[in-house]
Amino acid sequence: MPKIVDHEQQKIKVAEAAWRVIRRSGIENASVRNVAQEAGISPGSMRHYFSTQAELFSFSMSLVSERVATRIAALDYDRPMPEVARDVLHELVPLSEEGRAEMEVWLAFVSKSLSEPSLHGHAQKVYDQLRSAMLLVVRGLIQYGSASKKLNLEQEAERMHVFVDGIALHGLTYPDRMPPDRMEKLLDEYLDSLCQKQS
Repeated sequence: MPKIVDHEQQKIKVAEAAWRVIRRSGIENASVRNVAQEAGISPGSMRHYFSTQAELFSFSMSLVSERVATRIAALDYDRPMPEVARDVLHELVPLSEEGRAEMEVWLAFVSKSLSEPSLHGHAQKVYDQLRSAMLLVVRGLIQYGSASKKLNLEQEAERMHVFVDGIALHGLTYPDRMPPDRMEKLLDEYLDSLCQKQS
């Protein structure tokens, strides 16, 4: 009997192989041939899943953001809003090996999107999704009485976005100076200060 191949699962397998190549050798070395070798398939077989390198990159990039979004969606939201906010923000910085891998690959893709038009739209889409997530977090803190109703929602969401991105970048590029416990502490202190602004 011929072996049945799950097309979507195989695409994920190839995308994960692309991540490994990118982390190990840089995105410039994530050629179809190198990714196929990493995935254990022939370069010719790659055409069954991705017709171009840009298509592979776009899918691989989407997979990063989808996994983060899935973890955030799976959080327990039946808790005090500050606890929910804390866990959401923690998912957006490289606190675990999984998070670090995703962040390294994501940063490589975002850098590539500056010169690769096919990736630019997705990078912008995820940026907008992150901004929307920050708006939801700040709005939730205000609505449930954890933060002041006088806060400017748009400005605070922007401040949160920049703060989280900065911590994530420092954690990724300077792990000795910004280890996971330091990232957690800074995020928690930021949320504590936000929740104290209730007057």
